[in-house]
Amino acid sequence: MPKENRKRGKKHKKTVQEDEYAVTNTMVAEAMAVDEPQEVQNDSGGPSWMRSAESEFNPEAPFGYVEADVKAYFRTVDTQMRDWQENTAPVEESEDTDPNEERRMFFVAALNEIREKEKQLATDPDCSVVLERMVHSMDDFVRRVFFDSLAGSFEVLSKHRFGSHVVQTLFTIAAETVGRETRGVLPSVPEDQEAGELRTFTQLILDACEEILPVLPSLIIDPFASHVLRAVLLLLSPTSSTEDDRTLRSKRSSSWKAKQGSMKSVFEEKGKGKADMQKSVPHSFTEMARRFVETLRSAVDGNEIRAMGASNVAGPCLKIFLDIEADQQMSEESDSLMDRVTAGLISSYKNGEETPESSDYVGTLLRDPTSSHLLETMVSRSPTKAFDLIWSIYFKGKLARLAAHPVANFVVAKAIERLSQDQLAATSGELDEVWHKMIQTARTGVMRAFVERAAALGVMKEEVSKTIFSAFGFDAEGDKSTLILCMLSVLTKEDFESALKSRSKRPPPTETDTRRPPHHRGPKETDPLQYKTQGSVLLQALIKMPETHNQFILDAIHELKMEDKIQVAHDASGSRIYDALLESATVPLKAKRQFIMDFIDHYHLLVDDRIGSRVGDRCWASSDTYLREKVARSLIPYESQLAGSFYGKFFVRNLNLYMLQRKPDEWRNVQSQRRQQFLQEQKEQQAGSGYTAPPKPQPQQPQQQQQRPITATHGANSKELPVSRKRPKPSDEIEELFDKTLGKRVKKAALDVDGNAAKVVEKPVVAEVVAEVSGGGEKKKGKKGKKERAEERDRALDDVLGAIKSAPKHDSDGRPKKKHRRE
Repeated sequence: MPKENRKRGKKHKKTVQEDEYAVTNTMVAEAMAVDEPQEVQNDSGGPSWMRSAESEFNPEAPFGYVEADVKAYFRTVDTQMRDWQENTAPVEESEDTDPNEERRMFFVAALNEIREKEKQLATDPDCSVVLERMVHSMDDFVRRVFFDSLAGSFEVLSKHRFGSHVVQTLFTIAAETVGRETRGVLPSVPEDQEAGELRTFTQLILDACEEILPVLPSLIIDPFASHVLRAVLLLLSPTSSTEDDRTLRSKRSSSWKAKQGSMKSVFEEKGKGKADMQKSVPHSFTEMARRFVETLRSAVDGNEIRAMGASNVAGPCLKIFLDIEADQQMSEESDSLMDRVTAGLISSYKNGEETPESSDYVGTLLRDPTSSHLLETMVSRSPTKAFDLIWSIYFKGKLARLAAHPVANFVVAKAIERLSQDQLAATSGELDEVWHKMIQTARTGVMRAFVERAAALGVMKEEVSKTIFSAFGFDAEGDKSTLILCMLSVLTKEDFESALKSRSKRPPPTETDTRRPPHHRGPKETDPLQYKTQGSVLLQALIKMPETHNQFILDAIHELKMEDKIQVAHDASGSRIYDALLESATVPLKAKRQFIMDFIDHYHLLVDDRIGSRVGDRCWASSDTYLREKVARSLIPYESQLAGSFYGKFFVRNLNLYMLQRKPDEWRNVQSQRRQQFLQEQKEQQAGSGYTAPPKPQPQQPQQQQQRPITATHGANSKELPVSRKRPKPSDEIEELFDKTLGKRVKKAALDVDGNAAKVVEKPVVAEVVAEVSGGGEKKKGKKGKKERAEERDRALDDVLGAIKSAPKHDSDGRPKKKHRRE
């Protein structure tokens, strides 16, 4: 008996009576079989009652089972490829050997094993994941061969539990190959007369779509095939939807795939990046997308379309159909998909009806957690006249109730993004009484959409500020020092103050209170004063408003106490408002400078944090040379403190305080050059070029220039040192340490007045300082007292300590030193 047909449980032992009964039945059967004719043999050589397993269709393995040894081999393939994909260590390169040669030989062997087993492997629960991983590493030619091997079976594979994932991944990755074929980049095809002609990937996809079109209605409602259909539609019309991979897969599928590790090519190819992504599609893809919409229209009636809109499986797929229909300028036609979803609203005004009747179906979509996503697409992509009717029928006069609804508020926020100036003014008057209630229920989506729409139209400057003040319980002319904190916490002023009082009365938590049980599954206790993402997004929208509209929120940020400013900068959600303030083009330059100046004498507290150090880097990048010098000089007393900080050491290392103290003019020139480079990169990004100029490499001096006498400068005196071809051995432990970390000599280049690079001066800093500390330096002209010589030695010692602080903490090879155990 096959293993899969065996039943679990204990075997039933026959009794003596059952054994006697079985023997009697056997004897009777033998007696009856004497006169019966022999059984007819079937085609396979066995009796007629024996059926081969291949003749029966098994939905779990429609193309047969994979042999055990093949599955064992592909487990090793999966392990090896997963190790290569997760290991990001660079491969050692050389001129004679190819770094990908070993991986390519392994991959070719796996491809040879796949041949003529593609469909069986795609429907196997273990090997389907290996195929998905291998698809990412296939080149264009191999993908065409693999796709061609699946031709004729896309319906079965799309409806299969495991085969659907392979086909979906193949259609998703196909965008790169189609993009290259559209630009005329085709791989070389080996000439083989027996194999025949291999179609291009574009033609293969079109043929697969021809195979899918007759069964389109059944694929939409299938729980596995609907995900494949979404991938096909996004491939045919990539600009019609902004859906990402999370919508192509269910939550369960996405979480399972995340456990499989990263899916990317195992071959390290230089120069292959965004240029290989699909940017345009051929005209045949646009025509095929139109045929998909027309096929769905003719095969499904209005009731079935509305049923699909309320389905968890077909609803997301129907959203993409609505997007394609809107891009093809087909939404305003009578009996379109948009017309069917809106219960004939477009046909009604086409026929001359002025006020169509409201539909209970659309009202249900507003409040359903699943169908509301479809309604969001409908209000975003519907024609202008249709949207005005939808707004007047289903939203106008009901906003106070819908804006506070846990589901409908998302649809209202999406609809507000399309309002005209008159409609927006009427909306503001209708929502005046419920702004406060929205904050109490922590639903800020409608308020954010209202602020962004007012900013886009450039109207209602005073109404926006009044809305914010009234929603959070502040007076227009009162104290607004805690407005930012209330908005980040999404609390009204009254609730914020009560939460502060309750926190002050609460005893400090002990170690036993903060320690949670290891298997505690209850809800975590949340702090009401914790900053929330909704409040941060709302504040960012206010900051990005036009210059005449966002002044009140900039004043509120300026009025924050310094401890609160630092606390906001150390929070993951709160720090985003500082990023918006420094990056927004609508924020005046004066406000940005004032914001950076507010942290003077407090930068050592700001950057001593994982997130605060990132805010400090943004402030430093947005500062000019004058501001940078003020920031740097304010951190000189805290240099040793930040050097020992895990996060602050990276910030203070970028400031180069040692150069500022010793060579302030040279430091200013370097910072000015970096500032000009930053502005140039920012200008290129704003222009939308997408290209960032790489940093200019330092000019290397030729070998002949390195043999010139080296000028060592210290104070007002200078001297020339002879150059030796042989590197002298370090005579001191400090000198040996600096030779390993900084090198024997440190090159420093200065800029002249015109901005050109002056000559490079090499300074043996370590050797000079050590010689002066040890008293072995040459005696300078003139007589000096003991006090002056002691001051020189102190300065030299300070130079050594400053160099030690600025030196990296690791060896030259980038790895920490190993501690040898004493034998």
